[in-house]
Amino acid sequence: MGADPQGKRKARGRGRPARGAVLVACGALLASACAGMPDSGDVEAVKASNAGDSQVRVYAVAPRDNADPEEIVDGFLEAMTSDDPGFATARKYLTKRAAQSWKPEQSITVLTNAPHRGQADRPGDPDNEGRTFPLTGRRIAQVDVRHAYRPEVPSAFDMGIHVVQQPVGDGKTKEWRIDSLPPGLVLGEADFLRNYRAVNKYYFASDENWVVADPVYIRQRQDPVTRMDPVTQTVKALLEGPTKWLGPAVDSRFPSGTELARDVRSLAPDDQSKLRIPLNGKADRVSGVVCRGMAAQLLFTLGDLTSVRVEQVEILGSGGTSLCLLTKGQAEQEYSPVREPGRGENPYFVDDGRRLMTLEAGGRQPDKPAGVPGPFGKGAVQLGPVAVNRTEDRAAAVLDNGHELRVGSLTSDEELPEAVVTSVAPRLEDRLSAPSWDGRGDLWVADRNPVKPRLWLVPGGQGERVEVGTPWLRDGTRIESLRVSADGVRIALLVTRDDRTTLQIGRVGRSVVDGREEITVKDLQDAAPRLESVTAVSWAGPSRLVVVGTEAGGVQQVRYVQTDGSTSATSVLPGLNGVTSVAAPYADQSAPVVADSGNDGIVRLVPGANWQPVAKGGELPVYPG
Repeated sequence: MGADPQGKRKARGRGRPARGAVLVACGALLASACAGMPDSGDVEAVKASNAGDSQVRVYAVAPRDNADPEEIVDGFLEAMTSDDPGFATARKYLTKRAAQSWKPEQSITVLTNAPHRGQADRPGDPDNEGRTFPLTGRRIAQVDVRHAYRPEVPSAFDMGIHVVQQPVGDGKTKEWRIDSLPPGLVLGEADFLRNYRAVNKYYFASDENWVVADPVYIRQRQDPVTRMDPVTQTVKALLEGPTKWLGPAVDSRFPSGTELARDVRSLAPDDQSKLRIPLNGKADRVSGVVCRGMAAQLLFTLGDLTSVRVEQVEILGSGGTSLCLLTKGQAEQEYSPVREPGRGENPYFVDDGRRLMTLEAGGRQPDKPAGVPGPFGKGAVQLGPVAVNRTEDRAAAVLDNGHELRVGSLTSDEELPEAVVTSVAPRLEDRLSAPSWDGRGDLWVADRNPVKPRLWLVPGGQGERVEVGTPWLRDGTRIESLRVSADGVRIALLVTRDDRTTLQIGRVGRSVVDGREEITVKDLQDAAPRLESVTAVSWAGPSRLVVVGTEAGGVQQVRYVQTDGSTSATSVLPGLNGVTSVAAPYADQSAPVVADSGNDGIVRLVPGANWQPVAKGGELPVYPG
């Protein structure tokens, strides 16, 4: 499809002159229509795509001769949303110097909508009548050079694009071009989600043998700058190392300086679903154990790409020789943070008799709840919030008065031991939070006593409690609830500050000082800044959470968010009123989400269905963890 040789365009969108890109959709259902597209007539610019529509492509259009300044700015803004190799067409809207210095790969500023171009101020430079056009919008996130998405509380974006007249051709003719612009890319959320997709990189928890998810964003199709396909982009991002936030808590098995072999732009598995990955000489001398760890990182990372199926990875050295081979099954058995990954997960809840009950997760219709073995299933004590460990042989419960946290067996009727943590707060709501187990088998709980709030860890659920360092837990800050990830490296916290409860993700740090392990939670980041308040949270995978919250002026929602704070319009679950707590499976995505819906008791949501009642008198649902 070519541009009109006379550069004729119709004004579209935003009430401004014609925009410099053509947007084409050609999915499977539209193939016949696209095949019959007209090959003549004016080129019409089309408004940016719907969020997440990966079937839509934007093709940049070069500036026409004698284009006015408004057309130049609008054309450039649209060209930024395209897949144009090297952003070559977008650079045609820039002066030579600006085209050389502009680095679109350095950062992405994400706005709620496409940036709004205002009217130019008065001419700025008397010599060439340069003009500055304001760009405004609501900024919601930044993506850095390591592809890490960092959400922000929506705030005003207000920058400018400056255009000047630049000699072209024989030097006697001048054309308007941009000589000053915001750094990187500036995209509306819809265009960002159309062009980029989330993928989890995986690194090893420091000094451990299991992996931790590190979410980043890569291009949906070929990257305009590197010319790499999505598989190669993903491998490159993994080799570059973890994001800045997660970096202090994880390690990579790849030696420093490891890169893909020169000129590798495309990677694809063979007909046996084996992917061969050629590396440079930095990987040539690694041991077999280290190489298997490298292959495991690759297998877990590539598992998030639904466009390809990779069942085994073979790593090749600089000479093309095979260094090691690992299968997906081996990686899951040896390096997953979840014991026996892939087995079914069953939810638990507390019934109206204050006993611990369990449900079979499978099936389109909920089975009748069953009591668990051991003291928590017999009604010997009155249960409050509970947590079941990852191996499902022990549970921890805050007793109904909120003063004591006790740990008991789920396999035998042994006597219930003494409390492992206690609280002396006068009010029930200021005592112990719901507990949570990490993948190491350690137990976490918060004492919400306003006189001295603390976060506690109980090693193995039965050792001497350890106070966790929380330098941010002061000046009226309060932990409402917590959930620790299976890998033990991240913790989801509902934190109240200034009468607002937000979802914060903290990084767990461990160090040995004078022979004693010290544990801290630091560098909290807001994982749901667009929610005015959050009332419940549960892990729903390696980098995904299910939350209950409300937007400003909105109604309560149950929705998925990523740990990096990114989300999409498709992440909202079917409506449900009065939700006070929620639980989701970590590994078995076919298992239902379970919630406490107040008057309706325990309900569940099977993928592809609607909420179903389970137990009228139940509350406080949890999955292992």
